[in-house]
Amino acid sequence: MDILTKIIADKRREVALKKQVVPVHQLENTALFGRRGASLCTALKESTTGIIAEHKRRSPSKATINQDTNVAQVAKGYQTAGACGMSVLTDLKYFGGSLEDLLLARAVVDIPLLRKEFIIDTYQVLEAKSHGADVILLIAAVLTREEIKTLSEFAKSLGLEVLLEVHDLEELRKSVMPSLDLLGVNNRNLKTFQVDLETSKALADEIPSDFVKVSESGIGTTAAIAELKTYGYQGFLIGENFMKTRDPGASAQNFIQHMV
Repeated sequence: MDILTKIIADKRREVALKKQVVPVHQLENTALFGRRGASLCTALKESTTGIIAEHKRRSPSKATINQDTNVAQVAKGYQTAGACGMSVLTDLKYFGGSLEDLLLARAVVDIPLLRKEFIIDTYQVLEAKSHGADVILLIAAVLTREEIKTLSEFAKSLGLEVLLEVHDLEELRKSVMPSLDLLGVNNRNLKTFQVDLETSKALADEIPSDFVKVSESGIGTTAAIAELKTYGYQGFLIGENFMKTRDPGASAQNFIQHMV
């Protein structure tokens, strides 16, 4: 069993348990549920840098990245640095994140927040909305076309934007639909965790111009971003490059300053 299959199996059990403890109506009655979200699409289109900075404590490929981080301080640092948006990992078992991280980030910044999660159920979309997210991530590798349609349309009905992540042409072709806002190409193979920026380049021309193109993972230099921009990418999700430092916000600021 590969790591992605294990994560999804665990996620199904986790969501089933959460449903027993926190009913839907409780999520719908939170203070943030009625909040009007910010647009990551607009932020990326209007930006000259396109950086989506990520908060990630660990991952299956890197046991520990930064366990000492304060998510609120990181969020403020990213906003000050000029990031277009922030991605917040909310998976606990494999990435050390939580919904509380999303909530704490929302309390201190007004830039768009992406809930980075393995979403398989509409319940998780409600969680995202109730904890201050503006955007949700859907991963084509773990969802059928019908599931992508159901989850993305439900997200749109709540005023959330949708970033659909693909890894190859087959996933892209099965996934394109009007209820998506951004199409992300993950340069990291979620089964082997190997990274190759050629993945983004190879799929660039296959992504319809209706969607904002986002390149994810393995982006460590401004030169890489400059090259990816020539392929039409407007968003660049960077996590480990910032999070592996003592001050992710300062690291992001230094990186962005060298872009402009």
